[in-house]
Amino acid sequence: MIRLEPRTEPSRAMIALTPILAVLATMIAGGILFSVLGKNPFEAIRMIFWDPVLGEHAFYYRGQILVKAAPLIMIALGLSFGFRAGIWNIGAEGQFIMGAVIGAAAGLALYPSQSIFVYPIMLIAGTLGGMLWALIPAYLKIKFNANEILVSLMLVYVAFNFLAGMVTGPLRDPDGFNFPESRSFQQWDAASNPELIAGSGIHWGVLMTLGLVIVAYIVLTRHIFGFHIRLAGQSPRAAKFGGVNPNKMIAICLGLSGALAGMAGLYEVTGPAGKLTTTFPLGYGFTAIIVAFLGRLHPIGILLAGLLLAVTYVGGDVIQANLSLPKASIQVFQGMLLFFLLAVDVLVHFRLRFKRGI
Repeated sequence: MIRLEPRTEPSRAMIALTPILAVLATMIAGGILFSVLGKNPFEAIRMIFWDPVLGEHAFYYRGQILVKAAPLIMIALGLSFGFRAGIWNIGAEGQFIMGAVIGAAAGLALYPSQSIFVYPIMLIAGTLGGMLWALIPAYLKIKFNANEILVSLMLVYVAFNFLAGMVTGPLRDPDGFNFPESRSFQQWDAASNPELIAGSGIHWGVLMTLGLVIVAYIVLTRHIFGFHIRLAGQSPRAAKFGGVNPNKMIAICLGLSGALAGMAGLYEVTGPAGKLTTTFPLGYGFTAIIVAFLGRLHPIGILLAGLLLAVTYVGGDVIQANLSLPKASIQVFQGMLLFFLLAVDVLVHFRLRFKRGI
């Protein structure tokens, strides 16, 4: 019989090394996976982690890393507030979609205006769209004590079908030969989010993300609200006695995470994606959960974790092109990272005890 016994004093060094050990374990398990698929595991791991950063064509891939990292980091920052407080928003993908759809709809309502106010209006609408979508599970949690994990997750599929309905209906490009897609924002200067420096991958969303990392760091470490969040997560009863309103905390944390996910969706649809399509959801909302935990729910850690996961995205594209590996294998590889992160975390805080008998 195997049981877990809590460690009296978990090693701080091991806690700090948990993300690194999880990455190493993922590399080993991923190498086994690639070898089973008939590929050279060392070559596959090199293409994932080395080539996008320091390889022959890294000058191109580095820009793509920033493009992929920005939404992951932005969404993960929002999630980290709720996760620290014990509020589990698993539906950031749906909020990402709704932010893109609502923001795009606000902009397309103004087409073909070239006013400087078009993009700010879209940004506000996208942010509000994501926030309002996240407040649905918040309301149900507060009013009926509904499980926010299940509600937020189910709303992802509602959001996806809403997107499909919009791009095949009201938002479909009238000049798009009946394809299920909206007008291209990249061809509409007032509503586009272009690269600020050609080939760098830097757009307004990247700069906003860096600014949000700084703001989140200050709020979580230097502001009373950050203290309330930590207190609510570590000791809900003490937080209540300390004057923290649990219902207010639920609404703020879910609303904030939804707002940042919606903002990320708007930056994505007006920038790298360029238009709404039925394939627009890219899984950023789900991958951001890995980023948040890999970064230990700390803004600086999330920044580094987001860059690492972005490298796996870009590296995944590289090995798909060069080794003809299926996309599903890359998704499994990324999923391994979360699995090993949680597994190592458990072993750091608990020890295995083996006992004979039933």
